[in-house]
Amino acid sequence: MGRLDEKSFEAIVSAGCPACQSAKVEIKSFIDRRVLLMLADPTDAGRWVHDGEKFVDGTYAIHCASCATLLFETPDCPRCHSPGGLAKALGETSRMPIPKRCAGCNELELIALALCPASARYGTGETPKPKALAEYGEPGHHMVAYACESCDAAVVTQKCPLCDAPGPLRVRP
Repeated sequence: MGRLDEKSFEAIVSAGCPACQSAKVEIKSFIDRRVLLMLADPTDAGRWVHDGEKFVDGTYAIHCASCATLLFETPDCPRCHSPGGLAKALGETSRMPIPKRCAGCNELELIALALCPASARYGTGETPKPKALAEYGEPGHHMVAYACESCDAAVVTQKCPLCDAPGPLRVRP
């Protein structure tokens, strides 16, 4: 699990802000995003492919949406818990190179999975809709794996994709 389990996450967001009594909170989390690539360039904006458990698992900050009171924050990497890893995760670009073509069959198109920082508001009565805080190629957007649909070749990073800490990585929900 991340620094918050589902029970403690729910307790924080359902309590709202103790300073201004607002029920709306802004949550920042690293979550899974699928990106379609051609010649290593994105062909779409990407699509969220996480579930609620992964959203909670990647949470690194929760603030009041009204007065910005800090309700939760961790400086550790959301993926591997490396001390101080969050700064590297947010400030550095992806270390996983994406090839222009599949090494197995020379296909031009690849599917990639990234961990991307996102922000979502909770407490509005609607299901939170994440907003990407980094796009492909920008600091914070980290490639985790890529695959070729034509030949089923796949490559997965063996180090922490966010902070580059050595494996093994902890199991995600």
